[in-house]
Amino acid sequence: MSITKTLTLLLLGTLYLQACQLKPLDAAKVHEQAITIDTHCDTPMRFLRQSFDIGKTHEAPGSRVDLPRMKEGGLDAMFFAIFTSQRQRTDENYALAYQMAHQMLDSTERALTLNDDIASLALRADDVLAIEKEGKRAIYLGMENGFPLNKDIKRVEEFYNRGIRYVTLAHTKNNDICDSSTDKEGPEHNGLSNYGEEVLKEMNRLGILVDVSHISDKAFYDVLDKSTAPIFASHSSVRSLCNHPRNMDDDMIKALARKGGVIQICILGAYIQEEDTTSLNYVKKEELRLKYNNWTYASDEERKKAWGEWREINTKYPPVLPSIADAVNHIDYVVNLVGIDYVGIGSDFDGGGGLSDCVDVADFPKITEELIKRGYTQKDINKIWGGNFLRVFKAVEEAAEKTI
Repeated sequence: MSITKTLTLLLLGTLYLQACQLKPLDAAKVHEQAITIDTHCDTPMRFLRQSFDIGKTHEAPGSRVDLPRMKEGGLDAMFFAIFTSQRQRTDENYALAYQMAHQMLDSTERALTLNDDIASLALRADDVLAIEKEGKRAIYLGMENGFPLNKDIKRVEEFYNRGIRYVTLAHTKNNDICDSSTDKEGPEHNGLSNYGEEVLKEMNRLGILVDVSHISDKAFYDVLDKSTAPIFASHSSVRSLCNHPRNMDDDMIKALARKGGVIQICILGAYIQEEDTTSLNYVKKEELRLKYNNWTYASDEERKKAWGEWREINTKYPPVLPSIADAVNHIDYVVNLVGIDYVGIGSDFDGGGGLSDCVDVADFPKITEELIKRGYTQKDINKIWGGNFLRVFKAVEEAAEKTI
């Protein structure tokens, strides 16, 4: 063979390899190959408000999560939040929060039992892999707000035994554990309380993930300093892109990454883009917040009424929501700041989450499409959709095993 032919064949071979490498990724295949995990939704609240069959397909915005739409959206696993709002710390309210948490756990267990052919309760990080191989959805449980713990440290293990695998330490107001990022009264404990330190230690011992979404900046640094395992934010976004106290600033994200944690970007509009405070949606919701004393409810009936009025406002005055592209800007920001290994997704669906072009779990492949457009590889997308979070989950389990 002549030198010319040899060089020609080598050139053609090189061009062929380049063409293969430049071939755009198939979004559907990329999404299917990833282990996809959403670390926060508030769907269990629906089990208390109405007869809600999670095994049937529903429509957004009335409902954003059910098992058929999880399958349609290629979502392998989801954390269902056992959420209780923060109320005045009276014996009656402690008892009510404790009762409500168990009611949500009972109803979630019933829903999974009725749909055991398509979903299973997951307890360990690796459970999602086994459940996914069976063609089913994995449902993990988290507790949003440590209020039901009261000041009884034994309840941490009690709820662990019921399947709780993370606890969001606080919600919109300060509690016994730590200060909230949004309490209008300001800090109470200057971060993590003494009782909060006991709770943190017990969570580390048992292998419960510590969730720092909603807590104050000082509480975040206290938790980061004292936790013996990596921590995470189940549904928070980037403060530099959206100046909300619920979001994390650059120093917090860097500190989280240094300790091996992960921030799960929340796709709730107010945490992606700063709200238009002149819109009727915003004005009416502010009126509602004042009416219900910054969401401090006198009774469960009042809470249900407030949520009904909230939904009515969204129907009458639909909010102008940011897009998937806006949300992925937050992922880009974290990647550029600390690297690909420290970011994931926590939708906050059924708790306010949703974008103009991502209204429910069935739309999740669209996020993958946007990531591909921006040059993310299959390996990158695997990490964002679940790999990074599972790394943290496994590290928490391993740290707990060392204490036994």
